[in-house]
Amino acid sequence: AVDESELLTVPDGWKEPAFTREDNPKGLLEESSFATLFPKYREAYLKECWPLVQKALGEHYVNAALDLIEGSMTVTTTKKTFDPYAIIRARDLIKLLARSVPFEQAVRILQDDVACDIIKIGSLVRKRETFIKRRARLLGPKGSTLKALELLTNCYIMVQGNTVSALGPFSGLKEVRKVVLDTMKNIHPIYNIKTLMIKRELAKDPELRTQSWERFLPKFKRKNLKKRKEPKKKNTKKEYTPFPPPQPESQIDKELASGEYFLKERQKKRKQMEEIKVKQADAIKRRQEERNKAFIPPKEKPVVKTKKASTEKKIDIEAIKEKVKNAKKKKLGALPEEEVKLKMAADEKKKKKK
Repeated sequence: AVDESELLTVPDGWKEPAFTREDNPKGLLEESSFATLFPKYREAYLKECWPLVQKALGEHYVNAALDLIEGSMTVTTTKKTFDPYAIIRARDLIKLLARSVPFEQAVRILQDDVACDIIKIGSLVRKRETFIKRRARLLGPKGSTLKALELLTNCYIMVQGNTVSALGPFSGLKEVRKVVLDTMKNIHPIYNIKTLMIKRELAKDPELRTQSWERFLPKFKRKNLKKRKEPKKKNTKKEYTPFPPPQPESQIDKELASGEYFLKERQKKRKQMEEIKVKQADAIKRRQEERNKAFIPPKEKPVVKTKKASTEKKIDIEAIKEKVKNAKKKKLGALPEEEVKLKMAADEKKKKKK
């Protein structure tokens, strides 16, 4: 009895055997070919490295042609070609070369365990300025974000124009596509890089192989941005009515309503002059008020009356009595005669002793 989990897992270090001529000794029945165009700025580089491209494809018996006039590259199978998938790999090789991938990296596509993915990002964002910012975010400062992604996925990534070319194992290409598309959807690549780092550490533990990793992976919530400031003037839509709006009154209609239409020209002019005089009088009055403001004195602050300090103070009789008693105890003025004689006698005794 064999455990089913062992059958589903690939043993460590297992590698698929290479496709040889013994697997397909009779070769291919028909000729297949693929062609792709390349931009003008790639012409000089392709002209230099084309002998190396022909040599690499010659090992798989695939012909390669470079047309500089038309600006295209073509790959075709030959009678000696035995691997039917070799033409697909050759097609991917010329596609990568057209997308500015250097030959040293692009030639790895001819290996069995290497695949490629060209992700179109030009149509994912509407505005050109936003697209450029998000593409720069994928690269990171001095290409640090792209380098971290390459190390985690074991893929070579090339961002050029409106496409992202990735070259590496299938598992890595899947992660690269997810990160690139999320970045274009305004999700920062650092979140996906953090998740990839945790997955890389979890993959080292054989016990966690059959368990779910959801509890270990971080869950990033989108923060609600601040609400946009509402405009001062709001344009409110009027309710729809099938009837047209009423026709605006003309100048004649207004004159008919007020009775001016029936006045004579002299009367009309007099009325206009009266209106002008009223307006002029109002303007003169307003101007005069503004001039008179300079002559209006400012309001004076009210004078605060200071309270007079009370000269009368309460006399403390007991305190005066105590002072008098203390003064009596003290010896004021010259000493009495007896005390002077005693002091002189004491001074003489001190001198004799000396």
